[in-house]
Parts: sequence; structure tokens; C-alpha cells
Amino acid sequence: MGSKNKAKKLTVKSEVKNGVKMEKEEAKEHIGTLKKLQEKDPEFYEFLKEHDKELLDFDEEDLDDNIRTDAEDEDDEEEVDDDVAEYSDPESATEEEPSTNVITGAMVDSWIEAIRSKSKLAAVRSILKAFRSACHYGDDSGDDPAAKFSTMSSSVFNKIMLFVLNEMDGILRGILKFPSSGGKDEMVKELMATKRWKKYNLLVKSYLGNALHTLNQMTDNEMIAFMLRRLRYSSVFLAAFPALLRKYIKVALHFWGTGSGALPVVSFLFLRDCCIRLGSDCLEDCIKGMYKAYVLNCHFVNSTKLQHIQFLGNCFAELLRVDIPAAYQHAFVYIRQLVMILKEALFSPTKKKNNSKGKDEPSKKEKGKEARSSSSNKEIFRKVYQWKFINCLELWTGVVCAYSNEADLKPLAYPLTQIITGVARLVPSACYFPLRLRCVRMLNRISASTGSFIPVSLLLLDSLEFKELRKPPTGGVGKAVDFNSILKVSKSTLKTRAFQEACVFSVVEELTEHLAQWSYSIAFLELSFIPGVRLRNFTKSTKVDRFRKEIRRLTRQIDANSDFVNKKRTAVTLLPNDTAAESFLEDLKNSDTSPLSQYAAALRQRAQERSGALTESSVLIGDNSTKFGSKISSDDDEQDDSDVEENASAMLSDHYSKQQKSVNKKSSTTKHTEDMALDEDIVEDLVLSSDEDAQLSDNPDEDDDDDEPEYDQQERSSSKKRKHGVDMHKGKQNDGGNRKSKKKRKTR
Repeated sequence: MGSKNKAKKLTVKSEVKNGVKMEKEEAKEHIGTLKKLQEKDPEFYEFLKEHDKELLDFDEEDLDDNIRTDAEDEDDEEEVDDDVAEYSDPESATEEEPSTNVITGAMVDSWIEAIRSKSKLAAVRSILKAFRSACHYGDDSGDDPAAKFSTMSSSVFNKIMLFVLNEMDGILRGILKFPSSGGKDEMVKELMATKRWKKYNLLVKSYLGNALHTLNQMTDNEMIAFMLRRLRYSSVFLAAFPALLRKYIKVALHFWGTGSGALPVVSFLFLRDCCIRLGSDCLEDCIKGMYKAYVLNCHFVNSTKLQHIQFLGNCFAELLRVDIPAAYQHAFVYIRQLVMILKEALFSPTKKKNNSKGKDEPSKKEKGKEARSSSSNKEIFRKVYQWKFINCLELWTGVVCAYSNEADLKPLAYPLTQIITGVARLVPSACYFPLRLRCVRMLNRISASTGSFIPVSLLLLDSLEFKELRKPPTGGVGKAVDFNSILKVSKSTLKTRAFQEACVFSVVEELTEHLAQWSYSIAFLELSFIPGVRLRNFTKSTKVDRFRKEIRRLTRQIDANSDFVNKKRTAVTLLPNDTAAESFLEDLKNSDTSPLSQYAAALRQRAQERSGALTESSVLIGDNSTKFGSKISSDDDEQDDSDVEENASAMLSDHYSKQQKSVNKKSSTTKHTEDMALDEDIVEDLVLSSDEDAQLSDNPDEDDDDDEPEYDQQERSSSKKRKHGVDMHKGKQNDGGNRKSKKKRKTR
């Protein structure tokens, strides 16, 4: 075999030398013709100098450079073959077609030493081939001749993976004479025009492609995060491989939306670096992909998933910072989609009424049409009154609030406010009070960030006029209601005392927040007049002492704040259209000296205590994964790298063992399903007994008797009297019956 290979090499070298001789002769003839042209037609020669310098700058040195690079490539190939021949098994070398080649630790150590000390290109190629076989370990190679190495131990696997992931970025940058860190899309395009890139681009593609294959195969979140953290430094080279770039974006978006632990944060940092370095094309794909992943994650919301959804929204808002003008185009399109859905719900066809009075009942066809129209109306309303639509409003509210000072995104505040107001007024029912409350909170956030007045008080005061809040609770005390994790309340919950209290307290808190934002405005007296009147009307109409006391407290604070502003206003002479009115009491805003601002701070603390009591017993899964800081420095990344690298070898050995098991299981496919069935964990549902249910249902009534309003106590006492009267009446009837029976016995 060795003699045949040497003969092939000699024939190739002779062919190359003959080709070089022919090219040299053609180059000399070309130079001679150029000299003759200069002597015969100097004017045309001058014209070529101005318009085609490359033709005249032709020299024999260019040909020599090309010859040297070809010779270097041949030498490199010879070195790779020599390394393989040196470190492969002697027994396999005697065979004509070796089936397996074992990678040993000595081979890997020699390659690493050759790269670090001598910077040998052949060693780089060898270790990249070993990296490819490690990434595809456990796969069906089939008849792939490129798979030179197919077996290795776990220690060798770890050594190859750690060395390549940690140092290959710097090695490739040195080979390509690229900056040691960073880089932009324009720099890669300049590099692609050089001869070095044409020679060594396959090394970069091999490294990135095989790493992507491993990301698709791995299941350990920590190891995936470690790989993405290392690949983040080489993301600039993806500008040369658009197909690989799209695959990397798809994989990172999947890990960002569904990962746990540190994986979502690392995936987001990888995507953001790609957008910063690779330009608008990558940014457009990332914005669309992240918005789609956000929508898929917010179909259903509970107390444990709220933090993860907030984290995804913060990441999306941070990505838009890369290019705010381009972000406006995407934001406009997505907000317009929400407008079209709301418009369809607002102008949906209503039920047709019978115009003719002669007909007593509609026909079967008309009944069928009415049923179909009512069902279609419900479907249209469900498109708006669902978590997906509301969370999209929350997302764009966060974006507008984060970039309220940016001239490009600030105009989106007005259409977004109109959408939120329309959603809150779409179905004015007490069942959807949690949804209306979320809309009010979004409007308060937009008003505070943009400094624009939004009439939020009308939505809140209309909620106090629900008939369910004016009636005494007939459904008992009920369970505490968490408005943060629901959009609709059941009809049985509407009649409970807990729901009524939560509604009134939430209205008071949000109305206080709204009025506290304008507690330093020169027009506070006019702004708070109508809310004050309607609150006083509510205190007169309600029969619950708690609600009456809570509303009176708020009205007293409003009156005190009006007196506070009026005293300052009488000392200033300003016209309504004077621009100086905007700076009225600007110095006192930061001090929080107004009565309403102090009252709002106390209510915030009360709301936090109430929400803390609701979520005290909730289970948080992966709470560290949802924490996202606004400022992330490179030093923190380096510390994270050092922490992860300590455990990287252990994680790689686990991955190797899993791949080894997959290889062994290919021969025993029948036992695979049985083993999987035995390995699965069985989780049983927790069911409360009837005694525990009885205790849970009895305790709230006993605990809340002392805090019950006077009206409820009177109702309960009157109901007891009624029951007692009925029992007495029954007793009299029974006594009368007994007397009659006695009289009959006497007559007999």
C-alpha cells in the first residue's frame, strides 16, 4: 500500500511541475507582448495604464506565489498522512481497508503539542477530524470514507472536545490572520476575498458544522450552555455560511424559549452577538423568531410561568436595542396585527332581530343562523380575550416604556393605548374584571413612562358600578383570588366576599397610582373632580362598611392633595396655554411630599403583602433561569466560563456514556422499549381525603366572623331567626297533630 501511495504522489508532482513550466512560458510570452505594445503604440499603452492596471502589473512573482501555495498544500497533506500513519495501529496498517482506527490519548497529546509549540497546520486538521468523529460518535456512519476515526475512550473524548471548544477559535483566527477577538460582517467579507480564506475556509466550516451537530444531539442543558458560550466567540464567521447561520439561529431560539437554568440567558447572548456582528439580515430573522417563540410560550399562564414570560419579554425588548429604526418597522407590523384582530371583534355581526311582529317564533333556518352567528361571535371574542393576545399587549407595553425617550418608538404609544382601551371596554362584565385590571395597569405604565395623560379613572370607576359589587355576597367567604394569573372569574366566584374585596381594593390601588402620577399637576383640581364625585356616590350606595371606609380614605387624600396644589397654584400666575405650566412643582416630584404620593406608597406595600400571601405556598421551578440582568459585562462571562469549565469534563463524560449506550442498543432493539418502561418515573396525583376537605371548607367561615361587615352579620342573624321561626311553626303543627290523635283515642 505504501509503495502505491508513493507512486501516486510522484505522478502528481511530475504533473504539477509540467503544468508550472507551461505557465512560466506563457507568462514570459505575455510580458514580451506587453513590451512590444509599449514600443509600437505608446498611446494605447498609456490608455491601458489608466483603465486596466492589473493587466500591465502582471509579474512572474505572482505565478511563483501560486506555485508556493500549491506546494504548501501538498506538504500539508503529506504531513496529515504521515501523522495518521504514525499514530494508527500497526495491525490495521497491514490490512487493505481498515474498518476501525482508534484515537489514543498519545495521538491527541502530540497534536496539541504540535499546535501549541510549532503551530503545525497538519495537527490542526487532524484534531478537527477527531473532533468530527467525536461529534458524530454513536451515529450511523454507513460507508462514509471521511470517518477516519470511529472509536475512542471517554477520556480521549473529553480531551478532544474541551481543547477544540476552548482554543479552536483562537487557532483559526491566527491561521486566517483575523483579529484575536470580535469582528464585524464587513471584515469577514474582506477576508473572503483573500487567498487564505480559499485555502482554510473548510477548517472553519468543519468546526462550526460539527459543533452544530453536537448541539442538536445533546440533552444536558449545562453542556449545551457551555458549548454556546464558546461558540459565541466564533459567531462572526457565520457571515460566510448563511445556511449554517440560519440553523444556528433556529437552535438558539429553541433553547432560549424552552431551556432551563442558564441556557436561556446564554442562548439570548449568542443571538444578540450574532445580530450585533452580522447586521440587519440576522437581526430580522432573530426578531421574527423571538416574537414567534414568545407567542408560543404564553398560550397558558400560571403563577410559576409568569416569571419565565417576563424574562422572554425583557430579552425581546433588549434585542430591539441593537437597531431601533429597524425595530420600529417590526413593531408597527405586529401592533397592526393586534389592531385588525380587535377591529374584527368590535365590528362583529350581531344577532339578527325579527322585523315582522306577526311571526310568533322564528323558523328553524333562522334559529340555525342565529346559533351559528352567536358561536362565530364567541370565537371572535376569544381571539382577543385570551392569554396570547394579552401577553402580546404586555410585550409591546414593555417595549414602549423601555424606549419612551427614543423618537422612533415613542409614536407607538398612542395606537397601543387605543388598543388597550378598546380591549378593556370590549365586554363590560364583572367576570372579566381581572383582564380589565391588567389593561389599566398597562395604561398606567405607559402614562408614567411617556408623561402623557390617559383617562384611566373612567375604566376603574365603571368597575365599581358592577351590580355584583352592590349586592351582599351570597357565595360565602370564598378563596383568595389572584388577578395576576387569571383573565376571567367564574360565576360562583363573583358572589363571594373575597372577590368583592379584591375588586374594590384593586380599584382603589390603581386609581391612587393614576392620580399620584398627576398629583403635582397644576390642573389636579379639575382632573380629580369627576373621580371624587363618583367615589362619594359609591360610598352612599354601598352597604358594606369596609368598602365605605376604604373609599372615604381615598376621597380624603384626594381633597388633601387638591388643597396642597391649590396653595401652590395661587402663588403663581399662569395662563392655561403657557408652557411654564409643564414645569409646575417639578422640584417637589422627586421628594414625594404630596399626600397622594405618600398614600400610594402605603398602598403599594399593602399590595405586595397581599400578593406575597397568595404566592407563599406556590412552587417555583427554575427560578434562577428567569433572572435577567439589564447589564451583563464581559468579566461576568469570563467568570461563568471558568465555573462551567470545571464541570465540563464530567458533563462530557455523561454525554459520551449516553452515546455509548446508544451504540450498544442498536443491536438489541427489542429490549429497548422494556428498559425505557422500567426507567420511567411514575407520578401519582395527590388527592385530598373527605375529612381534609371538610376542614378546609369549615375554617374560613370561623376565622372571618370577627372581621365580617355589619350588614353581613345582620343578614346572618336574620336568616337564623327565619330558620328558628320555621322550626317553631313545624313544632306547633306537630303538637297540634298529636292532640288530635289523643282526642280520637278518648272518643273510642
